[in-house]
Parts: sequence; C-alpha cells; structure tokens
Amino acid sequence: MQKITAAITSVGGYVPEFRLTNAILETMVDTNDEWIKSRTGVEERRILKGEGLATSDLAVPAVLELCKKRGISPEEIDCLICATVTPDMVFPATANIICDKIGAVNAWGYDVSAACSGFLFSLTTGASLIESGRYKKVVVVGADKMSAIVDYTDRSTCILFGDGAGAVLLEPNTEDEGIIDSLLKSDGSGRNYLHMKAGGSLKPASAETVLAKEHYIFQDGPPVFKAAVKGMADAAYDLLQRNHLTGDDIAWLVPHQANKRIIDATANRMGLSPDKIMVNIQRYGNTTAATIPLCLWDWEKQLKKGDKIVLAAFGGGFTWGATLVKWSYNTN
Repeated sequence: MQKITAAITSVGGYVPEFRLTNAILETMVDTNDEWIKSRTGVEERRILKGEGLATSDLAVPAVLELCKKRGISPEEIDCLICATVTPDMVFPATANIICDKIGAVNAWGYDVSAACSGFLFSLTTGASLIESGRYKKVVVVGADKMSAIVDYTDRSTCILFGDGAGAVLLEPNTEDEGIIDSLLKSDGSGRNYLHMKAGGSLKPASAETVLAKEHYIFQDGPPVFKAAVKGMADAAYDLLQRNHLTGDDIAWLVPHQANKRIIDATANRMGLSPDKIMVNIQRYGNTTAATIPLCLWDWEKQLKKGDKIVLAAFGGGFTWGATLVKWSYNTN
C-alpha cells in the first residue's frame, strides 16, 4: 500500500487595501522611518478598515481564491482549520464562521491558537488528517486582524503588526510530495514576555482592564528577540540534520515575518544565501499566523514541483518550529 502524504495543491491570500506606512506612523508616535526599517525591516503594513469587519473577512477571500485556482467548490472542503489569535469572537470558532461565509456546508472546523507559529501547528494537524486517509481536502488558514489588538500609542509594538490572511489546500499524495517532516516546540514560561494581560478567564474584561489598556499586545522585546533568534534558527537547523539535508538541498526558506534580523539569523544557521529567503515583511509587517502562507502566495509562481522548502516560525507563549515541505506542483 502506497504511503499517503499531505501535499499543498493550492494557495490563496488576501491583504486589505489600506497601507499604514512608516511616514503615517511618524505622525502617530515618536518614531521614524529609518529606525523602524533598520530594526525590523518593515516599511508599511496593511490595515482592515470598516465597521463590522473581522478576521473571518480577511480569510474568506483567501480561501475563495484557493478554491478558484484549484477548480473546486467550497462544498468539497472536508475540514477547515484556522490559525489565529484574533478570532472574530471567543466562540464560536472563526473557522466555523469562515465556512458559513464561503458556503463550505460539508466541512467541520476549529481554531488553533499558537500565536505566530499557529500556521505551522495547524499545517501539521491538517496533514495528519490527510495522512489518516479519512479526509481528501483540508484547508489550513492563517489569518489575523492584528490592528484590533495593537495599541497605536505604544511605539514598541504598533510599528510591527499588520492584517492579512493566507490559506493552503492539502490533498492526498502518493509521490512523496507535501509535508515531509515537522519539528514543533512550545514553552509556556515564555508567556511572561509576550501576551495579552486581560480578556481571558484569569483576568476577565472589566472597566478597569479596558482603562489600563490590558486588551492590547504586551511584549518585552529583548527576551522575545533572543528566544526567537535561537528558537527559529535551531528548529530549522535540527530539521535539516534529522532529514540528512544541508542548505544546498533547500530551494527556499519561508520564515515567519517578525523581524528581518531574526530571518537573517535563521538563514545563516541553515547555510542559506539571501536569494533563497522569502521576505515580504517590508510590505505587510508581522501578520502573525498569516505570514508564512502569505509568503507562499507571493512566491507561488517561483516554486517548482519537487522543490524542498523549509517553513520556520516563532511565536508568543513561546511556540516555535520548522516544517519540511516538498512542493507538489508547477504554476503556469
């Protein structure tokens, strides 16, 4: 019996029209374009504007594009997993809302909350569903409306984040293409350095928590940066070692777009040249769970059947890891 792997067979993405540039941020907080670019690599980020719009509204066009490119109806989707830290509401799952909005009436779904590693964690889970033989079409979405939880008076965080969504379709493959291996890690002690102070069962929302701005991102930058550099770089390197590969065997590194310096450190650890790194942080900023699939969306036409690519991420909590993928199709 042939081994079933979960191959990525289609990619979709979406970013809002409004561009929040560094020049605009200079009018909002005490910062400047040169400082932001040198420290992070971000030049602009996209922001979802409009009343009543949420994370699901970012994800819907990404999934519909994916379906159109693959030539399938949303009714053919078996399961939809949404990685997000900005769900439309605490419950129901944003995945269920997406399914309702696109007409995926035969799909079941749920959300995964693993911060910036959410897409990687969801991809591994989705691949397992395909590998089991029980499901034929699983959609994995990374989507976040980070502008909803960013304090635009906090210059240390508001320069980093943007809104966006990316999605991939997983289908069975018997040619050893698709999700080959994953190395995933988490360390809950990292919660002290990157979290949202209020809004959970530990500290429910109240007038006091709102006034204290405790429903926004809190980040202690230096320890997060240090852990991210080591976590992403080590996971990617260890994944290569485990699969008896070197940087020469890898066509692309697809890194989480949090900080250009973290991306460069990961590439250096893997022995990769700059022309093998997918980078779009300058245009979108950190879209959390959406960064990796948005890179695949941006670079899809440059990916070739058989390419070995490494996806790597680090997120709050802490969560981190790397996934080895063998690309399954050429784009015409």
